[in-house]
Amino acid sequence: MPFLALLQTGSLIVLAVLLVAAAWQDLRTLHISNGLPLSIVGVFVVWSILGLAAGTSTAAGVALSVACAVTFFLVATAAFAAGMIGGGDVKLAAAMALFAGPSLMLDFLLVVGIVGGVLGIIMLAGVQIGPVAHAGGSTARGRLQSRLPYGPAIAAGGLWVVATLACALK
Repeated sequence: MPFLALLQTGSLIVLAVLLVAAAWQDLRTLHISNGLPLSIVGVFVVWSILGLAAGTSTAAGVALSVACAVTFFLVATAAFAAGMIGGGDVKLAAAMALFAGPSLMLDFLLVVGIVGGVLGIIMLAGVQIGPVAHAGGSTARGRLQSRLPYGPAIAAGGLWVVATLACALK
C-alpha cells in the first residue's frame, strides 16, 4: 500500500473514532458537541489533500462533495427549524456528507434511516434510549413525544461510508 494511501487509511480510522464518540455522547447526553463535527471536517480536509496528492481524487470531486454537504446542511437546517431534528445531528450529518459525497450519499442516508427507524421502534417498544425519561410515561403517545438520540444512526451511516472508502483504497 503506498504511503499516501496508508495516511488516508489513518484518516478513516480517526473518522471512525470520532463517529463512535459522537454516537456515545449523543446517547449519554442528547447533545453532540461542536468539536466533533468540526474535527470531522478537519479530517476531510486532510483526506482530500492526501487524495489530491496521491491522484485518487480530483479537485472537481472534492468540490462536488463540498456542494453535496452544503446542500445537505441547508435542507437539514430547515428540518431543524421545524423541530424535526437536533442541531448537533444536523452538523454531524453534514460533516459526514463531505465524505459521502454524491456517490455515497444515498447509501449514507439509507443506513441512517434504517438504523434510526430501528431505534425508534425500540423506543416505541418501551426501551429508554438516552438520558431523558419518556415524556408521557409508559404510553405509546408519551414515547412518541420523547426525544430520540439520532447520533448513533448518523454514526452507523458514517461507519458504512468509512468501510466503503476503506475498501476503495485497497
